[in-house]
Amino acid sequence: MNKRMLVALGLCVLVVAAGVVAAELKVENAAICTGIKDKAPDGAAEKFAPAVGKLYCFTKIMGGAEGTVIKHVWFHGEEKVDAMELKIGAASWRTWSAKTIDPKLTGAWKVEVQDAEGKVLSTVNFTIE
Repeated sequence: MNKRMLVALGLCVLVVAAGVVAAELKVENAAICTGIKDKAPDGAAEKFAPAVGKLYCFTKIMGGAEGTVIKHVWFHGEEKVDAMELKIGAASWRTWSAKTIDPKLTGAWKVEVQDAEGKVLSTVNFTIE
């Protein structure tokens, strides 16, 4: 391989690598719901009864790649109560986590959707009352 071909190949690798680094995870949709049906949120709301049992945080992510990890971090008020890592399998990916809700934990809740480094991509607020 001559020097020009090596330089051209090197530039191509840099352009491709820059495109991969520039691809940013975006949350297209996030919802708290009582179930998942056909890979979509079912029973989405902002308020739930204390006896709801289990809730799901549904997230549709754009810009990911196979092996990318996001986190769903569940908070009751400002107290972190759970965190789940979810693997992304493609550039457009739907995923969800589930949390059993203690009926005594009423009040404000939220789920932060975070990237692998902890950057908050989206926050979904809801209330148990």
